[in-house]
Amino acid sequence: MKIRFLVLLLFVSKIGLSQSETLDPLKISNINTLISLFEAKNIDQLAKHINYPLNREYPLPSIKNEVDFKQRFSEVFDDKLVALIVNSKTEQWEEVGWRGIMLNDGIIWIDSTNGKIKAINYESETERKNRTALIAMDKENLHSSLKAFENPTLKFKTKNHLIRIDQLASNTYRYASWNITDNESSKPDLILNDGYYEFQGNGGNYAIIFTNELHTYTIYRNSISKDEEPKVTLEVLKSDQVVLTENGKLMDKN
Repeated sequence: MKIRFLVLLLFVSKIGLSQSETLDPLKISNINTLISLFEAKNIDQLAKHINYPLNREYPLPSIKNEVDFKQRFSEVFDDKLVALIVNSKTEQWEEVGWRGIMLNDGIIWIDSTNGKIKAINYESETERKNRTALIAMDKENLHSSLKAFENPTLKFKTKNHLIRIDQLASNTYRYASWNITDNESSKPDLILNDGYYEFQGNGGNYAIIFTNELHTYTIYRNSISKDEEPKVTLEVLKSDQVVLTENGKLMDKN
C-alpha cells in the first residue's frame, strides 16, 4: 500500500470522526444488505449495488457497468477485502456529510441515499500486477522525455489540452501537456517538475500544484464529488490572477 494512501487514511480518520453522523435505520439496513451479499458472494446482486463508473487506480480502467463488474469482481474484491466487509460491525461505518458513508476510514465508500458502493480505496494483488503491466506498456508509448517515472497519477483531456501527471522517484510530480490534437508519443508542449500533493478535505479529494515563474498550475482531483461537479479541473494563475480554468475528462486504459 502506498505511503500516500496510508497518510490519507490517517487524515480522514482524524477529521472524519468529528464530522461523522449517526446512521439512521435505513442506512444501517443498506449496509447490512451489502454485508449479506458479500457473505453469500452474490455477484449478480452486488452488481446492482454499484454507482458506475467505479474508478480504479490509473492506469487500470474504471468498471463501467454490471457486465464489467461481474467479469472483474475477483480482481477487485479479493478474500481479504471480502472478509473485511463481511466481518465489519455497524460502528465501523461512518457517515461524513454529503460524501457518503465510509468503512474503516475510507477503504469503502457507499452512497448515503441509495446504499450503493461509490469508491474503493484498496488494491488487490491481482490489480497491483495488472497495473504494473499497464505501466510498462504506457512507458513504451511515451515520448522519450517522459519515460522515467515511478507511478502514473492522472491523464485527462480538457477542451484544449491533453494532460498527464506522473509521480517521480523523488516523490514529487511532473506535469506534461499537449495540444488536444496531439498524442503522448510526441514531444510535450510543456513539462513542469517539482509538483507537490495537497489534500482537499477529508473525502479523498486532492490537488497537485506546479509553479513556472509567474504561473501556478493546479490540478484539482475530485475523487468523491457531487454528481454535477467535474472529476478533474485545471486552473492556471498568473501573479495570483486566474487566467485559465478548464474541466477535464479522465482517461484510462480502455
